[in-house]
Amino acid sequence: MKKLLTICLLAIASVLNVSAQGIYDFKVKNDLGQEVSLSDYKGKVLLIVNTATRCGFTPQYKELEALYEKYRSEGLEILDFPCNQFGQQAPGTIQEIHQFCTANFDIQFPQFDKIDVNGENAHPLYVWLKSQKGFGGFDVNDKRGKMMDDMLRKKDADYDKKSDIKWNFTKFLISRDGRVLKRYEPTDKMSDIENDISLAMPQ
Repeated sequence: MKKLLTICLLAIASVLNVSAQGIYDFKVKNDLGQEVSLSDYKGKVLLIVNTATRCGFTPQYKELEALYEKYRSEGLEILDFPCNQFGQQAPGTIQEIHQFCTANFDIQFPQFDKIDVNGENAHPLYVWLKSQKGFGGFDVNDKRGKMMDDMLRKKDADYDKKSDIKWNFTKFLISRDGRVLKRYEPTDKMSDIENDISLAMPQ
C-alpha cells in the first residue's frame, strides 16, 4: 500500500512538474549538436513542427518556407524538429536531412536535431506541448483527414482519445508570451494556420 502511494505521488509530481513548466524552460539541440535555450525566442510567435523528408506531407516544407519569408520580419520563427517515428520517413542524419531540405525547398528557418515526440524517449518539449494541447481530431469530411483517421483507427480504435502526436507535420502555434494557442494536424489547411499566425502577430 505504501509503495502504491509513493508511485501515485511520484506520478502526480511528474504531471505537476510538466504543467508548471513553460516553453522557455526547455533546451534543444540544433543541427550542429549545440544546445539552444528556447528562451532565445522570447517575444517571437513560434510555429513548432515535427517533420519528415519522405512523407506525403513533405511538400509542406515549401508552404512553411513561404510563411517564414512572409512573416519573419514581423517576428515569426518556425522551429523544425525532424522525427523518424512515423513510418520511418525521416531517415539519415540531421546533416543529411538539412541538406535535403535546403536543396529541395531552400528552407531558411532553424532546423533542430532529430527527436522522438512520443513514447518513453519523447523530448520533454513535446511532452509539455502535448500536455497543453491534445489531439483535436481530423476533419473526416476532408479526403486526407478521412484517410488519416481510417489508417490510425485500424491500428488503435481509441487513437483519438490520446494526446500523442499522430503523424509528421503536426504543428503548435505559440504566442509571443509563450502560450500554446493551437495545435494543427498535418491535414489542416495552411491558409487557416496563416490566418492564426497573422492574428497572433500584433504586439
